[in-house]
Amino acid sequence: MKTGLVTRIRKGRGNLLEPMCPSRTVLEHVTSRWGMLVMVQLLEGKCRFSELARTIGGVSEKMLAQTLHHLEADGMVKREVFPTVPPRVEYSLTPLGEGAGEQVRDLALWVEENLASVLKQRERYATRKLAAAD
Repeated sequence: MKTGLVTRIRKGRGNLLEPMCPSRTVLEHVTSRWGMLVMVQLLEGKCRFSELARTIGGVSEKMLAQTLHHLEADGMVKREVFPTVPPRVEYSLTPLGEGAGEQVRDLALWVEENLASVLKQRERYATRKLAAAD
């Protein structure tokens, strides 16, 4: 008998297959485009907001702030404010966030390593769709 995701989640951990389970919100925060990139970057060490914004190309300040807020609320990210003028704020992963960050880093690496194959498949798919439309 298989012991996949369905079996594991039914052992009192949450149930991603249930529409109202809060685990879906956590999954959304951790695996969103910006959530993944923030977590992967924070695996490298503490960062200030401006460092994250500069390193993660394409993220707006609003989306970065929202992503950090969600990850902090979920216990994945620690926000530390230093009493300087102006105040200095650093973000880092909590132990919980490190575990999740390692998982999403592996997925991100898989995507990068398999990008050429995925792009070839997209091209084949588009060619088939175009031929079927004729």
